[in-house]
Amino acid sequence: MSTTDMNHNIVLTAEAHCDGPCGVYDPASMRIAAEAVVSMTKKLHALEPPAAGDKAALVAYNNTFSRYVAIKEEQATLAKDELLVLWTDYFKPVHLETYPDLHTTIWNAAKNLSACKVECSLEHCEQLMADVKKIHEIFWASKGRQVEWYTAS
Repeated sequence: MSTTDMNHNIVLTAEAHCDGPCGVYDPASMRIAAEAVVSMTKKLHALEPPAAGDKAALVAYNNTFSRYVAIKEEQATLAKDELLVLWTDYFKPVHLETYPDLHTTIWNAAKNLSACKVECSLEHCEQLMADVKKIHEIFWASKGRQVEWYTAS
């Protein structure tokens, strides 16, 4: 479609229904990032604090602990970014008509990702993965495809 501006120059306009070409969306990247959050949370729970007075062990413990937390935070942010791309760019009003709990599922996943950053909660991780699985199922059903759910762990 083209129009002309006030100086009679041709102005080209492109229209698209999403930010990127169709077919680039896949909830797998969200799942992988969410799984990393779960993995780091489990690792944090499994860490044993060093004996009192062992400075070298304390330094190593703090280094490992802070690395796990940094990865957990980074991956939770990445998962939330991937979730929001699906929500804002892929899913359309027709999907809400077909899947009336879609909004609530995405809302819960986003809130669980935030909770996984604020806390070190295995319960929130379990809820997050249940939400991610549901989003996976809705996403692929909306494309008329059946893609098996699996996790790396």
